[in-house]
Amino acid sequence: MDVKTISVESVDEVVHAYSHRSGLKAFVIPKKGYTQKFAAVSVAFGSVDNYFIPPGKTQALRVPDGTAHFLEHKLFEQKDGNVMEKFARLGSSPNAYTGFSQTVFLFSCADRFNENFRLLLDYVQNPHFTDESVEKEKGIIEQEIQMYEDSPGWRVFFNLLNALYLEDPVRIDIAGSPESIREIDKEILYECYGSFYHPSNMMVLAVGDVDHLEVFQMVEKGIGKSEPAPEIERIFPAEPPRIGSNYVEQSLSVAVPRFQIGFKDEAPQTYGRESLMREVAVKLLLEMLLGKSSDLYNRLYGEGLINPTFEYDYGIERSCAFSAIGGESWKPPEVRDKIAKAIERVGREGLKTEAFERVRRAMTGRLLRQLNSVEGMAYTFTSVYFRGVSMFDYLDIYDKITFEYVREVFKDHFKPENLALSVIKPIEE
Repeated sequence: MDVKTISVESVDEVVHAYSHRSGLKAFVIPKKGYTQKFAAVSVAFGSVDNYFIPPGKTQALRVPDGTAHFLEHKLFEQKDGNVMEKFARLGSSPNAYTGFSQTVFLFSCADRFNENFRLLLDYVQNPHFTDESVEKEKGIIEQEIQMYEDSPGWRVFFNLLNALYLEDPVRIDIAGSPESIREIDKEILYECYGSFYHPSNMMVLAVGDVDHLEVFQMVEKGIGKSEPAPEIERIFPAEPPRIGSNYVEQSLSVAVPRFQIGFKDEAPQTYGRESLMREVAVKLLLEMLLGKSSDLYNRLYGEGLINPTFEYDYGIERSCAFSAIGGESWKPPEVRDKIAKAIERVGREGLKTEAFERVRRAMTGRLLRQLNSVEGMAYTFTSVYFRGVSMFDYLDIYDKITFEYVREVFKDHFKPENLALSVIKPIEE
């Protein structure tokens, strides 16, 4: 058995890694003495993967928007019943989610880890789709889509992406639309399953007080494929550097308007250590500019322009990257203008090294605290794996990132021509 142990001495952690003959990679992060145990199977197939050349074929295939999410739903239904009920009988909490670039199936438990883990491996590898069950699922997902359509937080975010992007599929709702999911049938689901759900396009992770050799032996026995699959060729449209619109609004049932301000990266590096460097740099900058200890945050809060819902983040997907800043405000355009002016002023006067060092230390401490959470470690490890990096690479980057590099990223990312504002307004009586 090909097992490697990687020591992360700076935080006294180890990661055990195993390579299955199918090409699947499995990892165990042991957390001795922790009650909670967590496991996940992650598949490099998300909502943006709607145009691709299936392995072994030459003809490109475009699938309906929402197919990855639909497939995630359908895998829970097996020939002998619903998997959720089986996990419940084993005393665990199962879940799954579809993102832009991956689908993740997971569970957490305190006991009977091995039984739960075997079940996880089994159902992800055994799809069962029928015409009748697919048609029934369409009604369920249509209701979910309607729920998203009525969600101010969901809509303000996707309206922002529609303003920032003209072509990239990140602008499309993860669940698709009622029209697109009506086009999905069992043949499309089996085609996507056969293309993306090969073990060589998957990763397995376990975190907690578990025996890594036992986990790897279960993977060895539980993975049915024995050969790596040809690489999937994903096709993405050419995205213009400009944004689609600098302002978009919608009316929904909200008491206070919701807003998100976004900056579009023109030509982002979305894979490898360079992507992690840029992510850390932008997050440092957002914290320096807008964190609770910043002058700008305190001015906006003191003037009543923002409230405790105010937040910000930087997202990287397979073909794009962007920052998003938002919350509730009665005057979103004024918030946007004040943020834009503050960024312009920093561009003239320069960033402060003492603020950089203070924020870098604070964010490093935040990451170290996350290592005490089994679930937090699992989610972070999974979220970056298919970008070709490890969550532990963050520690090295926070240690080595320079003020000069962050200053260059500031100039490149926070361009006024790449700024858009999305607003959800209350419905007028």
